[in-house]
Amino acid sequence: MTAGRPPRVLIDATSVPADRGGVGRYVDGLLGALGQVCGSGVELAVVSLRTDLERYTRMLPGAEIIPAPAAVAHRPARLAWEQTGLPLLAQQVGAQVLHSPFYTCPLRAGCPVTVTVHDATFFTEPEHYDKSRRTFFRSAIKTSLRRADRVIVPSKATRDELIRLLDADPTRIDVAYHGVDHAAFHAPSEEEKARVRARLGLGSQSYVAFLGAKEPRKNVPNLIRGWARAVVDRENPPALVIAGGQGHDDDIDRAVADVPSHLRLLRPGYLRYADLPGFLGGALVAAYPSYGEGFGLPILEAMACAAPVLTTPRLSLPEVGGDAVAYTSEAPDQIATDLAALLDDEQRRLALAKAGFDRAKEFTWESSAEVHIAAWSRARA
Repeated sequence: MTAGRPPRVLIDATSVPADRGGVGRYVDGLLGALGQVCGSGVELAVVSLRTDLERYTRMLPGAEIIPAPAAVAHRPARLAWEQTGLPLLAQQVGAQVLHSPFYTCPLRAGCPVTVTVHDATFFTEPEHYDKSRRTFFRSAIKTSLRRADRVIVPSKATRDELIRLLDADPTRIDVAYHGVDHAAFHAPSEEEKARVRARLGLGSQSYVAFLGAKEPRKNVPNLIRGWARAVVDRENPPALVIAGGQGHDDDIDRAVADVPSHLRLLRPGYLRYADLPGFLGGALVAAYPSYGEGFGLPILEAMACAAPVLTTPRLSLPEVGGDAVAYTSEAPDQIATDLAALLDDEQRRLALAKAGFDRAKEFTWESSAEVHIAAWSRARA
């Protein structure tokens, strides 16, 4: 690492989607924390979509916030601009390091580049992606591992998979765990829980919660099947609420079609950000039986809302959940068995809720920001 001040960094935030899914949560959390720790001397410039200018100007009053061309709101145009316009912008703002937060980066940036590679599941779980997406991201990851000066990953599991599968250089990989916004994701009040129940039309009915993108890797169809088997014979069966983006998993509709008619399954789509603590913290169980994650932000957010979490021990998820969550497999019969056991054990649910809430406090965006700053300093060196 060079002596003196940390480098001037240009962060490319043009890949952040309007729905504030995983990459949006990451970039927003990181930038918000950088605004708090910039007493460390790091100088920031951020290029963003025009719809995010006000957000980032408010979040980072000491940074230079630059609007990207309007066309980059469309992915093909963004990828083309990344290779041509972004290096030019880096030169114009005097960037000593360029940070690309979503897999891809310019091939010739004119300054050191750091890239965040969020997961290796395009290699470990290829069957859960369509061919075009799998091909694109596999190529992007390989290129970034070869071209970037530093690669930032959100877990040791992701680092280890990149080394194992792609022979990545371990000396150029930095692990920066994601954080959680503890103001946004908190143990909810009874009023917050009641408001969400009213919005969902649940009345007094209890429920199991899922929050996330409905992609094949998230294993929503088997969650539906496991839940139905776990509650079908109960006198007052809890509902299942599948919230989040629509995704592209056609098997979900087939699983829904097989749900017994007396059981209740809700698919409300996106929930308001302000409703998420009440939704997660008001659930009997927050279930997330994923085939594998690069980090597992949904389970961390559920833990921060004091929800008992049921997930799988795949890839990074044990790094996040530790002993503070319950584990199951990806198979519907095992999900049914483990979910039923949790539903029947209130004391265990209460213990998991407390343990998860306490463990979530260990994950902060400020800690993540410090690792990023160190990686940028190494890249400049």
